[in-house]
Amino acid sequence: MLTREVDATAIRTLLSAAVAAPSMHNTQPWRFGLDPDTRSIEVRAERGRQLPLADPRQRAQHLSAGAAVFNLRVAAAYLGWDTGVRLLPAADDSALLASVQLTVPATADLVSPLRDLYEAVERRHTSRMPFTGRPVPDTIVTEMISSARAEGAHLEVPDIPGTRRLLRLTQAAEARNASHPGRRAETRTWITAPGADIPYGIPITALGPRDASGRIPVRDFTGPMPAPQLPALRFERHAQVALLWTAYDRREDWLRAGQALQRTLLTATVHGVRTSMLHQAMEWPDLRTAMAGSRRRCRPQLLIRFGYGPDGGRTPRACTNPAAGFVTGPEPRASHRGTGPTD
Repeated sequence: MLTREVDATAIRTLLSAAVAAPSMHNTQPWRFGLDPDTRSIEVRAERGRQLPLADPRQRAQHLSAGAAVFNLRVAAAYLGWDTGVRLLPAADDSALLASVQLTVPATADLVSPLRDLYEAVERRHTSRMPFTGRPVPDTIVTEMISSARAEGAHLEVPDIPGTRRLLRLTQAAEARNASHPGRRAETRTWITAPGADIPYGIPITALGPRDASGRIPVRDFTGPMPAPQLPALRFERHAQVALLWTAYDRREDWLRAGQALQRTLLTATVHGVRTSMLHQAMEWPDLRTAMAGSRRRCRPQLLIRFGYGPDGGRTPRACTNPAAGFVTGPEPRASHRGTGPTD
């Protein structure tokens, strides 16, 4: 598809891709605005959909926004545009996280390689199910690593002892979350009942089972609340994980890490590799630091579990309003709004 007009159809394509990005607990903590004069799409933080306990610095929110920025770039390439991205473009507007300007390529024959990722945007879903244990070939893993590097981040795939260490730290974080009443309540706020007409949060039907062996630290979204739960299943014996990290830990680094995350996830999806995100250890400063190991310049951002297995369940997305140029949807639930400040 090739178009040079920023019409309603193009806006819908762009914004539908943007809101398909992953976000912690599917909070979708963003707003989008179109500046027709500069042909730029603004990506703003949605303050009403933050997680003050799990994400007090809004680091995960910036990761989510960065992933949405990357999806905008992919959709723009599919439509035939180049993009110019400015991160944190206004020093006096902290809610404005990025601006994505649509530009016409210098030559019609210049096709962005991001265009090849477009079909994967809709197909990518978090899979919380057991994987088969069949190892992902080195060629694909190398491509995933290169995808993160292309966006200014690092992706490290550890050996078996290193993997077990990262999973133990994640398990320790999950145990802390489970014993923290405030964090349990915050997580449950974003669980939605079947049939609920709410375009945010995670439906109970999209949750996965527990690992019967206890090796894979699957996040417990429901806790002791009465809810239908899948029977525990035995997950893969040797999990494959990758640690996404940056050398610095500034807001712009979080946004770059989000773009690196999404490029990595879409690259995996193109090759039929399923992914899920293990963020628990990132929510506790000491455990996050421990994830870095002995490296001095390593700021862990996310742990990705990947492999072959069933597709993940779909989670709802806010609708897009091409006429207004904004993503719209119901106002955040009162409980969300009152709290102020993983797909």
